[in-house]
Amino acid sequence: MKIVRNLTISALSASLMFASSPLMTKAKDMGLIAIPESKAVLSQMIDDKSNPITDSKVELGKKLYFDPRLSRSGIISCNTCHNLGLGGADGIGAAIGHKWTANPHHLNSPTVYNSVFFKAQFWDGRSPHLADQAQGPIQAGPEMAAPPSLVEKRINSIPEYIEEFKNAYGDDVKIDFEKITSTISVFERTLITPSRFDDFLNGKKMALSKEEKKGLETFISKGCTTCHTGIALGGTMQPFEVAAKYTFAKVGDFKGDKNGMVKTPTLRNITETAPYFHNGAIWSLAQAVKEMGSVQLGIKISDKEANEIVSFLKALKGRKPQITYPQLPESTNKTPKPTFD
Repeated sequence: MKIVRNLTISALSASLMFASSPLMTKAKDMGLIAIPESKAVLSQMIDDKSNPITDSKVELGKKLYFDPRLSRSGIISCNTCHNLGLGGADGIGAAIGHKWTANPHHLNSPTVYNSVFFKAQFWDGRSPHLADQAQGPIQAGPEMAAPPSLVEKRINSIPEYIEEFKNAYGDDVKIDFEKITSTISVFERTLITPSRFDDFLNGKKMALSKEEKKGLETFISKGCTTCHTGIALGGTMQPFEVAAKYTFAKVGDFKGDKNGMVKTPTLRNITETAPYFHNGAIWSLAQAVKEMGSVQLGIKISDKEANEIVSFLKALKGRKPQITYPQLPESTNKTPKPTFD
C-alpha cells in the first residue's frame, strides 16, 4: 500500500512538473520556440536534403573548421573568430584577421552556435545559407584572405583529406571550394545548445528559477520578443534605430543592408558572447538591454528591469556538444606554403 501511495505521489509530482503554465503559454504565444527534445524532430529541422548530415561529413567538417591552412597565412581558422570554447565568438569588439587587420567596418564576430536556426547569415543578411557564410570569411582580405584556388590546392595536396572526402562523399567526389565549405557547414549544423529555457518550454516547469521566470515576464512585457523571437531568439533581419539613435553608431561605418535592416543577434548563450551589437561597443549585458529599450522600443528600461531580463538571459546558456580538438592531417611537399602578403 505504501509503495502504491509513493508511486502515486511520484506520478503526480511528475505531471505537475511537466504541466503547462500561463507563462509557458504566453512565451509560446509570443513566438518563442524551444529546441525540440526529440532527436528525430531536431534532425529534420537541421538537415539539408542536398547535403545530408552523416558522421563522416561532420568529422571532416570539424577538421576543416579547425584547420588554419584554409587561410593564406596558415594561422587563422574558422575557430579563430568563432571559438567554440568562447561561446562560438572571439570576445573582442571587432574581428581580427589577416596581417592582424581589424575588420574595416568594425564588425563583431557573431556566435556560430545555433547558427543553423538563423534565417539570415552575416550582419547584412546577404545570405540565408551556412555554406555561403563559410565561404565569405575564408576569401575576405581582412579575414582569412585565401582565394578559393589556394584552398583547393592545399586540401587536394593532402592524401588524408582526399581519402576522407571519398569516405564522406564517394570516390567520384570533386574536392572544390564549394565542397570544402559546404562540409564545414555540415559540422556547424550540429553546433546546437539546448538550455534550461528549452526545458521550460518543453514542459518542465521547474527548469527556471523564480527570478528567471520573472525575467522572462519582463522580457515579454517590455516587447523584446518583437525582434528576439523564434527558435533562435534572433537571426532574422530587422530595422535598426527604430526609436532613437544608437549611442555608439559612429563606431565603424556599418549601416545594415540597402534598406537599413540588420540581422538580430541570437540571445542564446548571450552571457558568453560579449561585447554586444554589430560593432561590439557595449560590454555590459544589462547596459545592452537598456540600450535596446531606447533604440528599438522607445522606452526606458530601469536598472531593476534590466537586471530581471539579464536573469532570464542567463537561462539561455546552453549545453554545448562535446567537441574534441581534431588531429589534422599533415601537409606534404606539394602543399602551398603560407604567405603573408
